[in-house]
Order: sequence, then structure tokens, then C-alpha cells
Amino acid sequence: MRTIRYVFLAALAVALITIALANRAVVTLNLLPAELADYLGIGYSVSLPMFIVIFGAIIAGLLIGFVWEWIREYKHRAAASKHRREKDKLAREVSKLKVAKAKSEGDEVLALLDA
Repeated sequence: MRTIRYVFLAALAVALITIALANRAVVTLNLLPAELADYLGIGYSVSLPMFIVIFGAIIAGLLIGFVWEWIREYKHRAAASKHRREKDKLAREVSKLKVAKAKSEGDEVLALLDA
């Protein structure tokens, strides 16, 4: 299994390096379209190699997806927490009942004294 993982990681590394080498050209990213930037007076832009833009977009998409799923699954986590608390409460109640039953099945005199 470990060999398969290493082969997969090596193939992924080769693919990423190939993409990076094929997209070395520098591109300019603008915060706003040119007309809107001129109108508002905000003209921020940055020049980066294309592969950084590609990898950055992939990472941003993954992070947005993870956060989206974490928010979407909140109701399932809340229900699981509620069920876990209920299970713990019932387990404590069962253990108390077992102790009470063991005391009552023991010496009747001691059971009368405890009551």
C-alpha cells in the first residue's frame, strides 16, 4: 500500500512540475476591470507566473469547498453531539441502577439501613 502511495505522489509531482514548466509566462492580475478601476480610482494589479495563478486557484477552491462542507455538516455534528450526551446520561443512569440493584439483592438489613 505504501508503494502505491509513493507512486501516486511521484506521478502527481511530475504532473505539477510539468504544468509549472509549461505555464511560466508572466500574467497580470487586475483587482477590477479597467473601466471600473478608472471610475473608482482603485487600480491594483499584480504580475505573477501563470502556474502560481493556477495552483493558487486550486488551493483557494479546495479551501472554500472544505469550509462550505464544514458549515453544511453542522446539523450532523450537532445531532451526533446530542446523541453522545444522551448516551452518556443513560449509561450513568444504568450504572446507578445496577449499583442500587446489587445493594438491594445483598444483605436485607444493610438495604434497610441505607434506605
